[in-house]
Amino acid sequence: MPSKAAKKPTQAANSGGTAKSGKNSEAIPEEVSRQGIKLGFLIHDVSRMRRNAFDQIMKPLGVTRAQWWVLAHLSRHDGMMQTQLADVLDVGKASLGTLIERLEQGGMIERTLDPTDKRAKRVFLSRTAHQIVRRMTNEEDRFNQQILRRLSLADRDELIRLLDGVKSSLSEMVTADHTAEA
Repeated sequence: MPSKAAKKPTQAANSGGTAKSGKNSEAIPEEVSRQGIKLGFLIHDVSRMRRNAFDQIMKPLGVTRAQWWVLAHLSRHDGMMQTQLADVLDVGKASLGTLIERLEQGGMIERTLDPTDKRAKRVFLSRTAHQIVRRMTNEEDRFNQQILRRLSLADRDELIRLLDGVKSSLSEMVTADHTAEA
């Protein structure tokens, strides 16, 4: 049985160790391509695992992922129009409407008509939701300390800086795609 080191050479390795990229057919070194793929999977896995672990922490508070996402966003931008909230959260207006109705029935949010546009509704956190958001924030602080315990403060700052750079690049791509569609 051949060892892992004696793997069958890839087509990219046969063509000088490069792989072709999607849109522009520039050659990308195979090592860089593998590294990018590994990084993409790692970012995805960390995000998924963090959400799932945080869901478990929020469960005793009786808050679902979709609900805590809305509550967390409103805690920073209370009184947004419902349509703006749907856009920011990148969810359909109908889906958000159903979620908002459940949160309203649970006493977590209050909707009021916009004073300048009677067709629009603004969404506000209730007193109950403010208390839950405080509890969520305390739980998240403990959670973050646990999952980031292996990183120094300098490492955390560097990770934030690097991920902000990736986020900016993605934002530019999305903006360019939307501009091209218009």
